[in-house]
Amino acid sequence: MNKRGKFIVFEGGDAAGKSTQAELFAAKVNALLTREPGGTKLGERIRSLLLVPDGDVLLMPKAELFLMAAARAQHVKEVIEPALEQGRNVVCDRYSASTLAYQGFGRRLPIDEVEEVVGFASYGLEPDIYVLLDISLEVALTRKSLGGDRIEDEGQSFHERVLEGFRRLASDNPASWVVVDASRSIAETAETVNSLVLPRLGD
Repeated sequence: MNKRGKFIVFEGGDAAGKSTQAELFAAKVNALLTREPGGTKLGERIRSLLLVPDGDVLLMPKAELFLMAAARAQHVKEVIEPALEQGRNVVCDRYSASTLAYQGFGRRLPIDEVEEVVGFASYGLEPDIYVLLDISLEVALTRKSLGGDRIEDEGQSFHERVLEGFRRLASDNPASWVVVDASRSIAETAETVNSLVLPRLGD
């Protein structure tokens, strides 16, 4: 029987470098690389609904939460869980902590209710390791390009609440979280990620 794979998730605010660092780390450990929202055909369609600005549609916070949950439910059963059961490590660009940070802290939905939705949609699947790429909003703004997606284009106070949410989640569960200063170069950040995460993967 295959040894179960490890599930590693990269989290953080916009422009923190999650996609780049997730890709680099997945290549380093020969893991399956995936992302949220997305990762499946259904999930990518939902991603477009969630992120592409549409002036004709005002997406309510709870509708946003349930779309995220629908994408995750499909993602876990179709992609993540099967790979882990086959002994493959999985690296994901965003997962449940992003839902808590963005829809809970950012949208100000009740955290306990968001947690219930997150647990239900993920079938209780928790990452083995969360990697928080932590940068200030000031640094993030210098990295952002014009024409962001619908959530990236939210105001500063929204993104401040999101950042506070990530930091609180990490501080509340240090055994599962690794916090990395992502304000440095891509190479320096990747080196720190490797030094902190690889020992936790074990054999």
